Order: sequence, then structure tokens, then C-alpha cells
Amino acid sequence: MEAAKAELALGGPLRRRLTVTGSQGEIGVVHPTIQTWSARPWHAAPLVAIDLEGSGAQDHEQEAILEIAAVPLLHGVPDTDTAYTTLINPGRSIPPRSWISPGLGGDALSDARALATVEPELAARLNARILVGHNIGVDWRLLHRRCLTIAPAALLDTHKLARSLINAGSRSLSNLINALNLTAAANAAAPGSQPHRALWDTTATALLLTALIARGWPSEPALSTVLAAAGQPLHNQPPAAVDGTDAATLF
Repeated sequence: MEAAKAELALGGPLRRRLTVTGSQGEIGVVHPTIQTWSARPWHAAPLVAIDLEGSGAQDHEQEAILEIAAVPLLHGVPDTDTAYTTLINPGRSIPPRSWISPGLGGDALSDARALATVEPELAARLNARILVGHNIGVDWRLLHRRCLTIAPAALLDTHKLARSLINAGSRSLSNLINALNLTAAANAAAPGSQPHRALWDTTATALLLTALIARGWPSEPALSTVLAAAGQPLHNQPPAAVDGTDAATLF
């Protein structure tokens, strides 16, 4: 992929800047530990795929997390033995909406755990890791708003990577998984889950990342190369607008 300079500000005690090259320009402020992993193969880095199911952005400041999953990648493969998923009590009834899966609406989550009790577990699993998501900006916006103690190292977006590699058709998660013949693998790795639920979508995203990287590079790229192509900024800003066939559904 054609190189384009992207300078990354490093916080913490190092107070230095790291320059990464790639085709997608600047990806924003990252955790200092990225410096440790940037020159190594991407699959050696501490990657964790995540997915949130939420009440919807139309709720504005009242938007709630309903379900979350986190699946570490071990050598580029979802580590299902250490996968984490939980339902979250939003503290109110959730009205029926087309994108809210069965089991998450109404009062179905009234007996689930409160987010305050889940956040320390999430922080232990996500802090200083590189979070991988399909349109990760949407997940990060809500997670960052609701869980201020969570501080990942960087964000990797499989939707952004797919846009640079696949020129035709919808780049929603389910369509990409079908197109790349990954549906059976996702079903096997997330038994009991299903598309549009957090564990299935997270596991599918982990599988998709590996498949897209294999499609985009003839040999294993360094983490810095993948970050430059598919990274998103950690600072809290609205995600880029979605156009064309992606507008109907990202998931």
C-alpha cells in the first residue's frame, strides 16, 4: 500500500512522538505501548475485538449499553477460551427498535448486571490493548462516554480496512463474513450466539480482520502498517459519515 505519513503523539512519561507511514493519513493519539509493538508483526500485538449492542444514538446522552463482548486475538485467531460477554442492565425499559435483537429490548435486562459492576472487568481486559471493531468509532464513542476508566492503546477498524480493499457491494459485517466464507467459522467459534449479538459479532470481526489482512498484504505486515491503513483516532469525535450501500446497515 502506498505510504503516507501519519504522526502519532505519545503521552505518558516518554513524552515522545512516533511517526507511522501508511495510506490513510493521521490516525490520532495512541498509547505509548504502541511503540513496543509497532515494528512487530501485527498478530503479535495485544489485540482485542469488541462489540457493543446499544439502545441507539437517537437516545443522545441517554444512550445505553445493553450487551458487550471482548475476544482477544491470539496469533491472529480469536481466543474463545478467554472470550468475555455480558448483558448490562440499562436501568430502564428499552422500546422496540428494528436494530435491537430479541432478548435485549423491553424489560429483558432488568436482572442483568449494572454497568458500574462490569466496568472494572472491562478495564482489566481492554486497557493498554488495541481494540478491533467493525466501525469501531461507533462502539468507542459509546464505550468512552459510559466507561471513563477504559483506556485502550489504539483502535483498529475492519470497516475502514474493508473500504480500502473491497470496491463493490455492502461492507456490513454480515455481508463481508458471508462473502469471505467465514460464516461457519464464526458460528463454530461463538456457539449459542447469532449475528447482531455481541459475542457473534465480536468473534466475526476478529476473523474478518485476519482475512482482510491476508487479502491486502502478500506477507504479514507490521502493526504500524495495519494501524496506518485501518486505525481510528482515540480522541472522542463523531465517526465519519457512511455512504452508499453501507448506509442501511453496518452490522
